[in-house]
Parts: sequence; structure tokens; C-alpha cells
Amino acid sequence: MEPGVHLKLDGSAQSSVDAYLEYRRIVGDDDNGVLFTPDQYEEYKKNIASKRQENRVYVSWTNSKGMDCKLIGPETKCFCQHRYREHKTDIDIKTAARPLTIPCKKCNCSSYNYIPLNGSQPLRCHCKHTVDDHSPAANHECSRPACNCRAFRTSFNCGCGEVVASHHTLIETKEERFDRGHPVARNEPAYAAMGGITGFSSLLDGYLRLDDSGIGPPSREFLEQPTTSTDHPFLRAFDRHGNPAITDSDRSQTGRSRRSPVQKKTSSNSRSHMHK
Repeated sequence: MEPGVHLKLDGSAQSSVDAYLEYRRIVGDDDNGVLFTPDQYEEYKKNIASKRQENRVYVSWTNSKGMDCKLIGPETKCFCQHRYREHKTDIDIKTAARPLTIPCKKCNCSSYNYIPLNGSQPLRCHCKHTVDDHSPAANHECSRPACNCRAFRTSFNCGCGEVVASHHTLIETKEERFDRGHPVARNEPAYAAMGGITGFSSLLDGYLRLDDSGIGPPSREFLEQPTTSTDHPFLRAFDRHGNPAITDSDRSQTGRSRRSPVQKKTSSNSRSHMHK
């Protein structure tokens, strides 16, 4: 299409576009590139899509402390370099073996396994070769000639501060995720390969995400505690540069602190013991 060309659709055409987008979200790649007939589409929704609500699995990349550093979506790539939607995401959780696995439809990858990017570039192993040069099977041995690397290892750090090796791809049911105290979808759509997506906040990395479902964000009282000398240097610098007129004595009157309730309670108890 030439630059500057704009398409204008009437109401009927727009409804057709919306219907196609809905079709693609439900069917995904299961039609192998050939659109289902209306009868086939209805049959698919009846036999496959209708069961997704009870068989929804949540997929996340989790660190050693249980934080979901990455919530997997339909387009998120696996170590095998195929996207999540290109894996067998429709499973019967009642009969499936544990731990749950989501094998790839296009290669010998036995289960979806997320690997992050370094910006827009693939990670490199200690052998100097990238993820693309390593096998998707087993320990991800390097496939480059004359390379003796037997497993993919990287020193790359996640935004949470932990190395990649301290993370793992977690595949869990709605009940299992809820029991962990993590957010689940309010309404389960019949869309294909939803992974860990519950809303727009799911697109953010874990250390940036404050979701209003599940555990939820910190309270306003927690976020507005006064800044003290025990807080992070960035917060203390923000107080100084954001309002240079604020003094240490005035700072107790302001709403700029991130002390935990435990710290605040401990400080109060210490003061009460001193008075005694």
C-alpha cells in the first residue's frame, strides 16, 4: 500500500473486520491458514473454545521469591523460538499429567520455556553463542560445530535483580495460581493461548506491575509515609530535588516515604520503650 493511502470502512465492513479479529482470537492458528466454514467455526467453538474457561492454564516466568517477572502472552517466544500460540495450549487439566507441560507444535520442544531478550537481542551463552544456536531439547546443548557447550548458561540479570538461572517457567491452573495469591482473570474469555494475560498491566515486567486484582497494589497510606534516612537514596534525593525547601523536621509532615509498616511499627515501639 502506498504511503498516505487511507482506508475508509462503512459500518458493515467494520463489523466484518471485528468479526474476523474475534475469529482469530478464538481459533488462533488451529485452522492452519484456511478459514473455517461457518459450520466448522461453530463446531470448533462448541468442542474446543467452550472448554477453555475450565481448562485455562496460567504461564509465567517466576523468580526464586515467587514474583511473576514475565506473564506469557500469545506472541511471547519460547526458548525454541516459536511463539506461545504455536504450542499445544488447549489441554484437559483434569486428566493431564503433572507437572503440566505445553509442547510445541512445530519442533521437538517438550514444553514451553521462556527465555528473555537483552533489549531486542537474543541472550548469549557462556560459550559466546546465542539462544538460536542451542537445542530446544533437554539442557539446550549448543549445536555449533566444534563447540563443547552442554547446557545454555548466561550471566544476564532480570530486572528483578536475579540471574536468569534463578527463574523458571511456571505452568499452573487457575486454582493453583489463586492459592499462591497471584491475580487471575475476572472473566475467562474463550480466546486461544492467553497464557498469563489478565489485563493491560500484564504487559509490564513484574517489578513494574501493580495489579488491582489478586494481591493488589500497596495502600495509599503505605506509599505516603514520610521519607527518613533509612529509605532508598533515590527517594531521599527525590525529596531534596523535588522540594529543596523541605527540611528533616518538615519531612515528617510530607507524603514521601516508602518505609514498610513493619519498620514504622518497630520505630514506634522503640520510641515507646525509650519513654518508659
